[in-house]
Amino acid sequence: MEPSIEFLTVEECHQVDAALLASREKFTARVAIYALRSLKAIAQEQQCPVAELSPQAIVDWIGSDPSLQANQDGSFRNFFVQIVLGALKPLREIAASLNVAIEQVSVAQVIAWYEVQAKNNLDG
Repeated sequence: MEPSIEFLTVEECHQVDAALLASREKFTARVAIYALRSLKAIAQEQQCPVAELSPQAIVDWIGSDPSLQANQDGSFRNFFVQIVLGALKPLREIAASLNVAIEQVSVAQVIAWYEVQAKNNLDG
């Protein structure tokens, strides 16, 4: 396991902040970016594509991540597991729209996808 993966880098925060998104959408994009990073790390450790990760592998990895252990109880870990698992749906949609594997999706592509979704919601 890669120790202490950052939630978002400063550059990623700036990219999300510059996006044409409402606060809620920016939060969701940030979650998706962190989940993508985590899922890539889990897949690398498991030596399989992200698409083949089992929910249990994700739960186990989050449960053993030292950056999530400090002063956190089991309810936080469960909440965080649900966030990462929930981010899989949009990440799958992003990857499918680009015709690539999830691990090939970039931060810029995640942000651009959320911007398109926000625009579609406004045009709706």
